Amino acid sequence: MPNTAPSSSPSFPDHVALLTQAADEGRGLDIAVLEVGQLLPICGYFIICHSRSSVHAQAICDKIDERAKQAKLRLHHREGGGQGEWVILDYLDVVVHVFSEEARKFYGLERLWADAPQLDVAGLLAPADPATGGDQ
Repeated sequence: MPNTAPSSSPSFPDHVALLTQAADEGRGLDIAVLEVGQLLPICGYFIICHSRSSVHAQAICDKIDERAKQAKLRLHHREGGGQGEWVILDYLDVVVHVFSEEARKFYGLERLWADAPQLDVAGLLAPADPATGGDQ
């Protein structure tokens, strides 16, 4: 049975919280964190967000990379980025997916991994800016 409701568990591993907040600082849109470790043996978490443009996607990835380096998290692999449709940042236990809005809808990772618990990120994210219509 799909688990589409965010989990009420406020407990995030530090590195997951840090990468989620970095995506938020880069103004990633509609950030979701899926706990995929019970379903996928190669990593524990997916962080998923989307951008408004390829330049925005690059800015999100740059912010994540900057914060990860400060925390001494090693980027194992990076894939994509040219057109900003789908960039993958692989930190082994956490894989960050930065999509264009269209690619996110098309690939539907949240739909594909619907059995994975979706963690409630509200406590990790900055409040929405009313000047931008609530979007981050």
